[in-house]
Amino acid sequence: MKKLFVILTLITTVGLADNCFAQSKANDIAVKSLPAEVKTVLDKYIKILKSPTLDECATAFLTIAGGGLVNETFPVTLRTTVKPYSLKKDFDDVKFYKDPVVITRVNVSQSNGNGLGATAIAGTIYKIWIQKKEGVAGLPAPVQIMVPKGNAEVTTPKVVNIGSF
Repeated sequence: MKKLFVILTLITTVGLADNCFAQSKANDIAVKSLPAEVKTVLDKYIKILKSPTLDECATAFLTIAGGGLVNETFPVTLRTTVKPYSLKKDFDDVKFYKDPVVITRVNVSQSNGNGLGATAIAGTIYKIWIQKKEGVAGLPAPVQIMVPKGNAEVTTPKVVNIGSF
């Protein structure tokens, strides 16, 4: 009986996993359909990651960071965990990705909110996967950029999720 339960659980889990992966591509758009303003922010992020030091990288990143990556009030500052963890990871690992950037996939979704307080934003999120260099193991990594709506102070696209490189 336990074996039957385990087998049925595995079959169900695998079936659900396949369904989840299929659904995750439901909102994909063609790479060429990525809005120019979003692509510009992605290119800025990659250039910022190539800064000489992590401190310079963090300072420059403030210009395009948003949502949960920044503190709740203006002037904008990075949350204390962003620089030593997610930003550092991308800063260290950007060397493993193609230059210029090769986008492999774009997924679009809507968000009712990202972040807290005055710097919280809602809008359209573009989850953009970029390809690794030839010979480097691993899958493409995503960067999420939001085009905000309804925040009078935050009107340009912002990077809202990093640390996957």
